[in-house]
Amino acid sequence: VQLVESGGGSVQAGSSLRLSCTASGLPFSNYVMGWFRQAPGKERQFVGAINWTDDHTRYADSVKGRFTISRDNAKNTVYLQMNSLKPEDTFVYYCAAAAILNPTSDPSDYYYWGQGTQVTVSS
Repeated sequence: VQLVESGGGSVQAGSSLRLSCTASGLPFSNYVMGWFRQAPGKERQFVGAINWTDDHTRYADSVKGRFTISRDNAKNTVYLQMNSLKPEDTFVYYCAAAAILNPTSDPSDYYYWGQGTQVTVSS
């Protein structure tokens, strides 16, 4: 199983980025896909997740209204559209897969993880 993130980069505050995560080796359409982020030496924090049945989503309060998760099961890809980026959104972003029914914010529910992609937002 492999999850590969892409789309990170360095942008100015107020900009947008779209992260992608493509999965291989697992029945993608049967997994909840989540996005997390982490700073060096800090705990990994939940960003958002999407289920595989009705695209039900769940977001952290800190990103609600700015970030949107979507998925394309035909492409085995989940996206994180990030708008109105702030310097405090600077993290390494990870996608993860969980063999559960509903989106969850608990990292321990996710079994498969990508390698991460850096997002840096400057003021």
